Amino acid sequence: MRAALALCTVLASMAALVLTLSVLALTVLALPAQAQPRQQAQATPNVTVSQAPQALELAVGRSLIVNSDQDIRRISLAAPDTADVLLLSPRQVYLTGKAPGATNLTLWGKGDAVMAVFDLDVSPDQTQLKRMIASVLPNERGIRVVTSGKTIILTGSVSSAPSLATALSLAETFAPGKVQNLLSVGGVQQVMLEVRVAEMSRNVLQRFGINFSLMSGGNIVHSMLGGLTTYAAGALTPTKDVGAVVSPNLGSGNSLTTFIDALKDNGLVKVLAEPNLICLSGKSASFLAGGEIPIPIPQALGTVAIEFKPFGVGLNFTPVVLESGRISIQVNPEVSELDYSLGVTINSWQIPGLTTRRASTTVELASGQSFAIAGLIKDSTRESIKKFPGLGDLPVLGALFRSSEFRKNETELVIIVTPHLVKPLDMARQTLPTDGFKEPSAYEFFVAGELEGKAAQAQKPQQPQAHVAPQAPAQGLDGKSSGFDGRFGSALPAGE
Repeated sequence: MRAALALCTVLASMAALVLTLSVLALTVLALPAQAQPRQQAQATPNVTVSQAPQALELAVGRSLIVNSDQDIRRISLAAPDTADVLLLSPRQVYLTGKAPGATNLTLWGKGDAVMAVFDLDVSPDQTQLKRMIASVLPNERGIRVVTSGKTIILTGSVSSAPSLATALSLAETFAPGKVQNLLSVGGVQQVMLEVRVAEMSRNVLQRFGINFSLMSGGNIVHSMLGGLTTYAAGALTPTKDVGAVVSPNLGSGNSLTTFIDALKDNGLVKVLAEPNLICLSGKSASFLAGGEIPIPIPQALGTVAIEFKPFGVGLNFTPVVLESGRISIQVNPEVSELDYSLGVTINSWQIPGLTTRRASTTVELASGQSFAIAGLIKDSTRESIKKFPGLGDLPVLGALFRSSEFRKNETELVIIVTPHLVKPLDMARQTLPTDGFKEPSAYEFFVAGELEGKAAQAQKPQQPQAHVAPQAPAQGLDGKSSGFDGRFGSALPAGE
């Protein structure tokens, strides 16, 4: 009996254990997804990055077709304002440029797989600009047109400054205010301007006049004709024009004083200047060989300011190198000198005047050619006779009652300009005016009276001549083939 009871107890315990395990199993299976182990909830997602974009260039108003070897299921254009896209067939896409800019084009295929990604760059149309530059400037083969967004970039080189200005003007019509100039001007762009100023001036002056003072008893007769004398405090005072005074003794209290102005003056003036100046094409240069005179200018409260006025041989010019080696020059030469006959006196200061010959013009010529841009031939004659009416017309004695003056001036002025295209030289091979000078020894200076040593006389430097490149040199005044025949300038080494 006891054995049967023990067996029943064991079976009941085993049944309770099986029931407990079954309930636990059902509870685990019924848990929600968030109750799963923490390691599975934090797993890294699998992300696929599309391929690197390909570059596509498109001009505004132009179109292109993109072909695919697979069917296209979907298309995306990032900026529709920049370009238009149209699917012509499952394997052809039609693109049209609308406005300058950049965008992306993405194509998807079967199963939403990315087929291709394009970087689409829409730029202004270069074709018309290139055709216009080739038509207007057919000889300029070095111009390159590049676009970046809305900007047109000109690179390369041109042969002259006018061609550069023309190319920039054409580009501005296509992209106003958005043109970048990276063009360089090739060839020789430095200009040496040689100016010759030659003037001969002759003048002849003849004067004859007589003033007298006659005193007889209490009677006085003064002749003031011609301004040879001045009368003050009962006495005659001769002026600077009087050349002789004759006072014979007449006796008996009579006196006669005669003031004579007899002058013959011949003058000759020669001016020869050859200023030479080098300047870059398109820039301005100036030159002055002379000086400056101080001019007092009265100011307030009794003060005086000083202003300096230049005089001498001056030159201002602006060259522009054109195509085929021609040069356009705006030139302003001037020759001035002091002239005290035109001066004024201010507060006891004598200020001289200026006699000026000036020219201003624009010429165009080839390197080495010369133009006479200014020529002046002036011939003036002036005669004047001042006399007492009636008395001055007497045959012989009339000379005592008149003053005569004769002036004749002849002036001839020529200004010649000659431009040259030049390039730098090797200074080690350049000759200078001082290269052949040697100081004399004590014997040569004090005994022989020589200003230079004998070695200097034996090794005089050759006459320097201007270097003209690359055109043929011009003919100088001495008949030699040279750039210019002035005493000083640059010399072209042999073999260049």
